[in-house]
Amino acid sequence: METSILTVLVKQIYQSKLEVFTTKTLRDMLGSKVSQAAFFSMLTRLTSQNILQKLERDKYILVGGRAHDFSIANFLYEPSYVSLEAALNFHGVLSQFPYEVASMTTRKPVTKTVDEKAYRYARIKKSLFWGYEPIQGFLIAQPEKALLDLLYLTSKGLAIVHTDELDTSKLDEARFALYVKKFPSMKGTDIL
Repeated sequence: METSILTVLVKQIYQSKLEVFTTKTLRDMLGSKVSQAAFFSMLTRLTSQNILQKLERDKYILVGGRAHDFSIANFLYEPSYVSLEAALNFHGVLSQFPYEVASMTTRKPVTKTVDEKAYRYARIKKSLFWGYEPIQGFLIAQPEKALLDLLYLTSKGLAIVHTDELDTSKLDEARFALYVKKFPSMKGTDIL
């Protein structure tokens, strides 16, 4: 019986088009067809058979799926959006590819590692948690906001801006000027 239910679950996982899963999402796919113990036994089998990879407690990704690092970053720590050097590189403002995926959150700062990839979360005030948009299934800062987030952290001594590596021609000057007004006073925001 468990094998046939497991087969149904695997089929639902692939048909869902999802790349990331919580245990609740997976449990909801089955409904009340199995006991809690049987469900966790199936999760163990799915990970041992390389169908799902456990990222951390209650969080999984589809093995061989196309989950973008930025989707994983959003999924690992909520609420968050990709920002700083990772977003600047994505938008073509920074040519150097960062070795970690940096995000902004309203929660405490933390770094998580998955498959030797670092996901860093910097804390920002709730009043500054805006200026991001969904792109390709993940939340990412607009380039102007990513730069301001970086400048904000730099003003707090938590980051360094290498202005010589930035292509600010890719920024919308009007949007940048508007966003600057929404930030507390910071040195270095006149780089455009």
